[in-house]
Amino acid sequence: MALLPLPGLAQLSSPMPAGVAGTGPGVHSPNSPFAPLMPRDDVLPWSLLSDVKLKKVSNRLLPDYPPHVLRLDNKRQRVQGFMMPLEPGQRQKHFLLTSVPLTCSFCTPGGPESMVEVKTSSPIAYTLEPVVVEGEFSVLADDNYGLYYRMLNAVVVK
Repeated sequence: MALLPLPGLAQLSSPMPAGVAGTGPGVHSPNSPFAPLMPRDDVLPWSLLSDVKLKKVSNRLLPDYPPHVLRLDNKRQRVQGFMMPLEPGQRQKHFLLTSVPLTCSFCTPGGPESMVEVKTSSPIAYTLEPVVVEGEFSVLADDNYGLYYRMLNAVVVK
């Protein structure tokens, strides 16, 4: 028996075809109360970060980055996105920055190509609004948590 949305109730996240949950750059739901990210020339575009394929290596799937993504590694970068806290509290030092806002507190809004793990130098205030962070950007070849990107010593910029 298939479960269908009930008439009259808002669907908070976009429906995803079977088998693709947790992959892709993320979909900004038209029902989201938050506006999509505004394009900025001073940040890495998510279209660039999501330009990743997968390769099979010894019964595992690992990211296969194109050269233009690999050139970002170990350089200071800026990324714009939505905070997904990894710890409780109003001030965060460790969170995921995502390309689209969360629609479910138990789900990631897209695959690993749609998020950057961020560790800040000092705690920053949690917000539901988009933020821009700048820090030491890493492209991860084989992360234990399946992440593709990490930013260390990050700070919030305007």
